[in-house]
Amino acid sequence: MFMGIDAIFDSRNWAAVPFQFWSLVFFVFGCIVGSFLNVCIYRMPLGKSVVTPPSHCPQCNYSIPWFLNIPLFTWLSLRGRCKNCDAAISVRYFLVELLTGVVFLSCWLGFGERSALLALVYCLFLAGLIVATFIDFEHFIIPDEITIGGIVVGVICSFAVPALHGMRSLASSMKESFWGAALGGGLIYFVLRGGKLLFGRQKLGLASESKITFTETSLVLPDKEILYEDLFYRKSDVIALNARTAELVDRCYKDVVVRLSPATLRIGEETFNPEEVPHLEVMAGEIVLPREAMGLGDVKFMAAIGAFLGWQAVIFSLMVSSLIGSVVGVTLIALKQRVLGSRLPYGPYIALAAAMWIFLPGHLQEAWVWNLRAAGYLLFRIPMPEFRPTGM
Repeated sequence: MFMGIDAIFDSRNWAAVPFQFWSLVFFVFGCIVGSFLNVCIYRMPLGKSVVTPPSHCPQCNYSIPWFLNIPLFTWLSLRGRCKNCDAAISVRYFLVELLTGVVFLSCWLGFGERSALLALVYCLFLAGLIVATFIDFEHFIIPDEITIGGIVVGVICSFAVPALHGMRSLASSMKESFWGAALGGGLIYFVLRGGKLLFGRQKLGLASESKITFTETSLVLPDKEILYEDLFYRKSDVIALNARTAELVDRCYKDVVVRLSPATLRIGEETFNPEEVPHLEVMAGEIVLPREAMGLGDVKFMAAIGAFLGWQAVIFSLMVSSLIGSVVGVTLIALKQRVLGSRLPYGPYIALAAAMWIFLPGHLQEAWVWNLRAAGYLLFRIPMPEFRPTGM
């Protein structure tokens, strides 16, 4: 007879096996999951399946057999190189496997004695944060599979494990998940729109007589190419410049203003449909681009965090991630690794702050929420709901 889910995750059944054994199991299992996360990090931004084809070298397409796909040991034994073609394998593969193993072990050490199921849910959540962090660092995006999928999984986990929100009843847990997702998405969307109004334009100075090309899908500057989808968020967004010359296939202009929006291309006094202009070259010394304080991926990402952890964690993650991002940004500028106004991924700082919330001791979570409740009541006369901490 199959055991019910309550019996499977009953802490008394797990306690029958030494705690140290489960610690080793969680670490090893985490390293194995980390190997799969590497696949997700590499393939998701490229729109490839994470299931097929099996693991292979991206350089020579050598299909990696199971005995050369052992987490941690394979990378170390091969010294970070492909067995077949000797191409270098990024150290990121080793680091993700090790990080995931340590994270899973930490979840067991922090929550295993209370609830093995709760520890596993946190493992699942933190695995999603790891994937989002590494993809955002490299591609400045967070895939919908992580964000929208995270919202759905967060709601399901809140229903299955009310302890995720420190609750006993399913209704209370689902309520916390709903309000967490709503506040997470809504709050970041408000920041996004506010940032658009305040910092929605970026002026780039170029070398005199620099060539700028407008293709069907992207803007090509002397030093980089930017997809229109990364520039145009609203219909009112505009790329603007004063062109010394502007050349279409069949005509040429001199000393004109060029303005491109998602729906309209204006060259001087003439107006065109952008879809009917496949190619435009201009010479200019300056260009003004639309920009965002953050992307819609961050909005959905924070909604997923709220669905898993509740509104308290959303506010904590927003404030702490802003502080972390500011410190990192200022440090990079001081070290001359970035210039003021350079784009930085925000998702990794949100992920770090959310992870900090999970492992924040319960009395510190309580103190944080108490201060939020006091501030909310004093400023807006808003009574906050009760809170039961889940932190260590």
